[in-house]
Amino acid sequence: MAYTLAEKILLAHSDADEIAVGDLIMVRCDIVMANDVSGPVAFRAMEEMGATKVFDRDKVVMVADHFMPAKDAVSAGLQKRLKEWSLAQGVHFYDQGRGGIEHKIMIEDGFVVPGSVVVGGDSHTCTHGALGAFGTGLGSTDIAAALAFGEFWQGVPGTILVTIVGDKRRFVSGKDIILDVLAQIGVAGGTDKVLEFVGPGAEALSIDERLAVSNMAVEAGSETGIFPADEKTAAYLEGRARQPWEPVRSDPDAVFASKLTVDLDRLDPLIAMPHLPGNIQRVSDVTGKKIDQVYIGNCGNGTITDLRQAAEIFRGNHVHRDCRAIIVPASQAVYREAMAEGLLEIFAEAGLVVSTPTCGACFGGGNGAMAAGESALTTTNRNFKGRMGSGEAEVHLANAWVAAAAAVAGEIVNPAEVLA
Repeated sequence: MAYTLAEKILLAHSDADEIAVGDLIMVRCDIVMANDVSGPVAFRAMEEMGATKVFDRDKVVMVADHFMPAKDAVSAGLQKRLKEWSLAQGVHFYDQGRGGIEHKIMIEDGFVVPGSVVVGGDSHTCTHGALGAFGTGLGSTDIAAALAFGEFWQGVPGTILVTIVGDKRRFVSGKDIILDVLAQIGVAGGTDKVLEFVGPGAEALSIDERLAVSNMAVEAGSETGIFPADEKTAAYLEGRARQPWEPVRSDPDAVFASKLTVDLDRLDPLIAMPHLPGNIQRVSDVTGKKIDQVYIGNCGNGTITDLRQAAEIFRGNHVHRDCRAIIVPASQAVYREAMAEGLLEIFAEAGLVVSTPTCGACFGGGNGAMAAGESALTTTNRNFKGRMGSGEAEVHLANAWVAAAAAVAGEIVNPAEVLA
């Protein structure tokens, strides 16, 4: 039988002889991950199941990142519980100052390789598809079962083939590619599906840009967003991968649920308007909207690439007096790299707050909550009502160039105008 990339990975991690879309199969995990929000809930579920040990401590990663640093006694208690459990179980554990946002450090530290299955207690585990893995988010009860037994139930998803062609124009990034996909299929268009990104435009993307694309696959309802491994993947994993791997690709005659194209030659910088990630407009069509806060960071767009793009805008400029801006490197490694390149000095001189790596304001956990009536422009992945604080605030999603330009202008503006 002919299979898609995702189907091949799932088949290789199951005991089935063959699979078809819609089949419910038991899938073995290569990595199980949770954080300071999902982890403690999963631990309680494990205890209720009577499970006392994880299935394989080398395949379990716990990361304190959502409420890091702790904003109150409750969040501090969650992190205390995560740390004590992790040390008792002997699993991989990342505390504050020693890691960063879970998805970025999982990739940086070589836990994710092509063809692997990664499950996490976080919906944006789809980010790991950037390296050709099947990464998917599970609820805490399913994470508990995966921690105890190393496997989980998975419906075999269909695959939407996204072919990326052409060359990116100025101020267009991976963020715009996934926003274009959302504009085409909507926030439910990928439900029970996988987004597979192929074509010359996909191959030209850096690993950081692929992270940005895969990160928001779940905003279309997709199980994951996956790039076939190639030479760039191999170069990134050289000296980094914790296990051997082989590239996996869809069969030439594999059956896809549907197909669509992203034409980079025609793609402009895009923005997701309130209050849905699929409410897409061109930046040039919504200029002039006042912005109270800019937030550059998160698991898919707090990379060194994003920080370099932001620094290009902030160099020699200053945050508008009516706006505030926050920069959040996705990991300690990114933070140190930005420091070595002098980017943090550029941000400080421009009047930004530079935060420790954290999920923070992305999900309303701290470090930048919004007040009623305020508008934010962020590089994060969701803009639902109340996502970053008040339900009466507005959140817009865009790439780092667009976000930085808004901070300088105090309103949505084409980045080219700031650099003119």
